Amino acid sequence: MKIIYLILLIALAIFIATFAQFNSTAVHITYYKYFEFDVPAYLLIFICFLAGIIIGGFWGVVERFRLNRTISRLNRKVREMRNEMRTSGEHPPIIEPKDKSVAGNERGN
Repeated sequence: MKIIYLILLIALAIFIATFAQFNSTAVHITYYKYFEFDVPAYLLIFICFLAGIIIGGFWGVVERFRLNRTISRLNRKVREMRNEMRTSGEHPPIIEPKDKSVAGNERGN
């Protein structure tokens, strides 16, 4: 597996080197009259690519925190409902599968 990663890393390095070589033309960037500078095209493309990766990663982290909070809230609600069932003396409902062949396979028959 390490060999595959090494081959992919070498291929990526060759791609980056050739991409930089063929796209080394300077690009003039102006933002009103506050910023004016020249940047090679490959550098501008890589910076935009990395900015996209960082923004996407940040979005994923935020989404993960939101989902973890939802999971915690739902787990708390399940615990409360189970405690409520225990204190009321009710037994949980037994749900049988509709397909009897599946029920037999689950029991090891």
